[in-house]
Amino acid sequence: MMMISKPTTMVVCLKGAATGQQQNRNMATLKQISMRLKSVTNIQKITQSMKMVSAAKYARAERELRQARPYGEGVRAFFEKSGATEAVETGDNNKLIVAITSDRGLCGAVHTNVAKTIRNELSTESVESPQSKVFCVGDKSRALLQRLYAQNIAVVANEVGRKPPTFLDASKVANELVQLDFNSGKIVYNRFKTVVSYQTEEVPLLSAKTMLAAPKLQLYDSIDQGVMESYQEFTVAALLYYTMKESACSEQSSRMTAMDNASKNAAEMIGKLTLTFNRTRQAVITRELIEIISGAAALE
Repeated sequence: MMMISKPTTMVVCLKGAATGQQQNRNMATLKQISMRLKSVTNIQKITQSMKMVSAAKYARAERELRQARPYGEGVRAFFEKSGATEAVETGDNNKLIVAITSDRGLCGAVHTNVAKTIRNELSTESVESPQSKVFCVGDKSRALLQRLYAQNIAVVANEVGRKPPTFLDASKVANELVQLDFNSGKIVYNRFKTVVSYQTEEVPLLSAKTMLAAPKLQLYDSIDQGVMESYQEFTVAALLYYTMKESACSEQSSRMTAMDNASKNAAEMIGKLTLTFNRTRQAVITRELIEIISGAAALE
C-alpha cells in the first residue's frame, strides 16, 4: 500500500506544481506587458511635450530667420559682384571648414548630414599631413568627427542650441575664427526650406588677402588692408549669424517632425500592447474557468 500510494501522491503534487507554475508564468507575462505598456505611454507623453515645445521654438526661429537672411544674402552678393570667390594661390594650402551644429540631439539627421559632408571631404586628404582644419560649432559635430578626424579639429564651441543664436554669439565665434591662419574656407550648414525639408549647403569663407585681391573691388573705392581686415571680420560674423539661424530653424523643424513620428509610433505600439494584454488576460481567465469546471465535474 505504501509503495502504491507514494507514486500517486507524487503525481498529484507534480500536477499541482505544474498548474501553479503555469499561473505564475501567465501572471508574470501580464505584469511584464503592463509595465511595458506603462513605459511606452510615459514615453509618448514626453514626445508629445517635446513636439509642442519644438513647435513653439520653430515658430520663433522662422520669424527670426526672415530677419537674418539679408545678412547672408548681402555678403554672398558682395562676393559675387566683387569677384572675391576664389582663394589666392599661395605656398600653403590651409583650408578651414566650419561645421554649424548644436549640442542637442533627437532631431533626425540634421547633425549627421553636416558631419557626413565634412567627412567626405576630409577622406580625400592624407592622414599624416592634414591640410584642413575643422571649427566645430556645437558639440554634436565634434562627437561625430572625433573618432576618425580628431587631428583635424582645431576649435570647438559648446553651449550652442539651448537658446536662439544671437549676433553676439556669432561675434564670439568669429573672434576665435579670424585668429586661425587659413587661405580658404567654407561653412557647412543646413539651409531651411520647408517644415519637413532642409538641405545641407556650403557658403564660402574668404580671408582678408583673398578679398583684397578681388578684381572688381578697387572699382568702388581705394581700400587699404586695415579696412579690409575689419570688413572681413564683419563678413565672417554676418555669415556665421546667418548660418546659425538657418541651422537652428532646420533643427527645430526636424525635431518637431521627429517627435511627431515618435508619438505616432508610440501610439501604434500602445495599441498592439493593449491587444496583447487583453488577449493574454482573456486566456488566463478562460484557463481558470476550465480548471474550475473540470474540478467541479470531477467531484460529481
